[in-house]
Amino acid sequence: MSDKLQKKIPDSLKENTQYALAFGLIATMLLVAGFPMFVIFFFAIFAYFLWKTFSQPSRGETREIFEFYLSANELLRDDERRWFGFEVQEVIARGERILQLMNGAPPLVYFTLGALYHKVGDHKSAVHHLSYVVENENAEESTYIYPSPDLRNYVKTLRKIEREPAEAPQTSAAIRALERARRNRGKSFLEISRTQLNQLNEKKQVLLTEQKKQIDQIAKINAESIVPPSVTSNNGEKSSQNGKPLFETGGWQSTDNETKQKESDNKATQKNDPFAKRQPISEVLRDIYDKH
Repeated sequence: MSDKLQKKIPDSLKENTQYALAFGLIATMLLVAGFPMFVIFFFAIFAYFLWKTFSQPSRGETREIFEFYLSANELLRDDERRWFGFEVQEVIARGERILQLMNGAPPLVYFTLGALYHKVGDHKSAVHHLSYVVENENAEESTYIYPSPDLRNYVKTLRKIEREPAEAPQTSAAIRALERARRNRGKSFLEISRTQLNQLNEKKQVLLTEQKKQIDQIAKINAESIVPPSVTSNNGEKSSQNGKPLFETGGWQSTDNETKQKESDNKATQKNDPFAKRQPISEVLRDIYDKH
């Protein structure tokens, strides 16, 4: 009795039965409308292939997820292996591509990708992915009630691997290791990445502050070194005395006094000079002719 209960109808048989019923209904309507039988048969085959193409989930995407688990587990495992940078970046790019293409990606993909970012030192991306898995309640598997076709296909493959680990031992070991790391080290990864991210932000802020101070000092020095032409005299001397403008210290007034002093000196010089009042020769000759 129990064996009979365990025998279930395959999903493909259910889908084919639904298609057959829908096709029978549409074919009957077309026959009543007067369409030829070969035309109905041709469109039936064409519609079947279209339906299978767009309704079935992509097997390649599911296989890519498990290959991503295998590669990421090798990178995260502490076995003293040295990995090249492009190898890690290729695995990260594969995980990002899965998140972009798959509608409702498994939480383990988010954790694995966050752990890889934590390993390479990209703490901002690590916090982004790890916080979704560790702190978000909606990231639990139990909240995925309405799965996409891709997620349903992924879960089928995952359960098959879990029931028969001998068929894919490396994939099964990688999944168990990643789940164990998610459970035991997820919070510590997130805390470390947040601490490192805060320290980097503080260093950037200090660096920006120092650069701003240096720019202000340079601008101040340049402003002090530039002297406007209006504050210089014709002789190239500054028109300030003791740090005050000439109109406050009487500079312009002293200049006028100097001019007046020069004029008085010229008059005194002419007074003391006996030849200062000498008449021109033409006037002297005119005076002699007038007298005679």
